[in-house]
Amino acid sequence: MATRNPQPNEVRISRVAGASLVGTTIEFFDFFIFGTASALIFNKVFFSALDPLAGTLAAFATFGVAFAARPLGALLFGHFGDRLGRKTMLVTSLLLMGIGTACVGLLPTYAQVGILAPILLVLCRLIQGLALGGEWGGAVLMAIEHAPPRRRAFYGSWPQMGVPLGLVLATSMFWLVQQLPEDQLMAWGWRIPFLASGLMVAVGLYIRLKIEDSPAFKAVQSEGKQERFPAITVLRTAGKGVIIGAMATAAGNVPFYLATVYALKWGSDNGLERGTLLMAVCVASIVQAITIPIVAMYCDRLGRRPVLLAGCIVTGSVAFPFFWLLQSGSTPAIYLAMFLALPLGSAMVYAPLAVFLPEIFPTQLRYSGSGMAYTLGALIFSAPVPFLAAALVDKFDATWPLALCVVIAAAISFIGVALARESRNDDINWSTTAGNSDSNGASGTSKIEVTS
Repeated sequence: MATRNPQPNEVRISRVAGASLVGTTIEFFDFFIFGTASALIFNKVFFSALDPLAGTLAAFATFGVAFAARPLGALLFGHFGDRLGRKTMLVTSLLLMGIGTACVGLLPTYAQVGILAPILLVLCRLIQGLALGGEWGGAVLMAIEHAPPRRRAFYGSWPQMGVPLGLVLATSMFWLVQQLPEDQLMAWGWRIPFLASGLMVAVGLYIRLKIEDSPAFKAVQSEGKQERFPAITVLRTAGKGVIIGAMATAAGNVPFYLATVYALKWGSDNGLERGTLLMAVCVASIVQAITIPIVAMYCDRLGRRPVLLAGCIVTGSVAFPFFWLLQSGSTPAIYLAMFLALPLGSAMVYAPLAVFLPEIFPTQLRYSGSGMAYTLGALIFSAPVPFLAAALVDKFDATWPLALCVVIAAAISFIGVALARESRNDDINWSTTAGNSDSNGASGTSKIEVTS
């Protein structure tokens, strides 16, 4: 029987999507090891002069600093990504993330240099935030702008899989180092994951340097349609698309960071085995990496809006059961809670974003516009989550306010997606004439339209 040989375009998109997946996995590994360390280590290493609650809040606030830097990274990398190309910015963002992460592993502690230690920690976190702000937009654009029209969501989901896979690597690494005696863990063991990222970054750079820029950007470049200041044009003519895109991220961001960051701290404080929590997050994230492309295939078949709207409903529905299961304290219940939060709820609302957000904007504004929407959503709906959760639990001595936050986040995303039009049948290569701002295809005009 004759075997089917992959066509050149299939080989190319698989290579490009694979490169996006590897790079995104590495960058989110770097990003998440900081989050795990914030929940388990940093309050004792960098904020030891504070009481336990204040130290925890300070550690989570440091974790949130990166989200403030991510919109700036999106603006910076988006500007040059829309003018110079996606590939150059992806290589730069990965290198910058590697530098910021490795530096965390080399920092002195509060006991060694006092207040200088947390200051340096914040600076390193800012570097991570800048890098990640430019990473997501470039990675998904490389995937979807190379992809066949009816498989954009599927290939766009490859860099999305980098989030749970990066979390798996980060959680696994910390699960291993936390097997060390407590004194060794606090003295030097926590540094290992940060320093190990250097080797991973080198591998990612090698892979990314071998791919070509996207055909859509090359077409814009050859026709001289690049905008001089893409971000300004986005704000001037496509601000509604940025706002709706940011709203769409809420249902994924809030429960994700409650489950993967704050739940570790809450469980540890309430007698749950730290290793069990880490392993539950790890296993659930592995399954999520499988469910993300499955959800994406339904996006290609049914459309972006139906899947996202269904995901918002599911996310809101599992909010209270997640915390009930976690509070039970039993190992099977903890695993089930993480499965509800990550492979089910999070996958259904996160997988479609890789195409939903970029399809709002024309090619010459796509890096800037999608990055701004994504990072604005992260700033509003991710950065405050661990800090706010710790404060709410301290005030109410209960987890129901956290479940309510998830329901509200799901409602916000539902409204945002409901206001958007379906873009499954759009041509990803659509662009507009640079400098033209008429109403029939204005430069920067988004394809978001309010539905009737």
